Amino acid sequence: MPANNVDIGQKAKSLRIEKKMSVEDVAKASGIPVADIAGIEDHTISPPLGQIIGLAKVFQVTVGEFFGDSADSPFCIVRSEGGKAVPRFGAAGGKSGGYSYESLGYQKQNRQMEPFLVTLTPVSGRQVAPNQHDGEEIIFVLEGQVEVQLAEHTEILNPGDSIYYDSNLPHVVSCHGEAPAKIFAVIYAKKEMIIF
Repeated sequence: MPANNVDIGQKAKSLRIEKKMSVEDVAKASGIPVADIAGIEDHTISPPLGQIIGLAKVFQVTVGEFFGDSADSPFCIVRSEGGKAVPRFGAAGGKSGGYSYESLGYQKQNRQMEPFLVTLTPVSGRQVAPNQHDGEEIIFVLEGQVEVQLAEHTEILNPGDSIYYDSNLPHVVSCHGEAPAKIFAVIYAKKEMIIF
């Protein structure tokens, strides 16, 4: 079964309109710059998972709602090529954080964690802003090399390596080197931040 594409920008815009909020209101409530909110909505910026978590908090929805979750089952099996792919961006010249991701838990109801398969691609000449949000994350490297920056600490992870951290630390997860990398990432967002 081919992956299902999800339009994060359209979902963010429709939730913002539904909540009767301006782009400025969302920026102030989420801590995400106005230009980034506008870029997410017009598909010129692919939001990192940390920003999606922040938007979910502001809109009082689950992270899964951004992925078009049915969340109607006590379990979720995702077959190869069957996850919900999240497009990196839709417009020419759009900014990517150097990644694309696929939701692996989109049918599981009442979930406390968000599992993703993430492909990291090399990004040159562009500084990636750190993410920061309440909760925890664990990353397991499947392929390639991954650079993880946590506050002032930087590590290079190889296949088979993992890292588990409080996501309230400013963090950047990126591809290290010239070849793409693939990781399995699980994000736990505290209940007061995300409504389940």
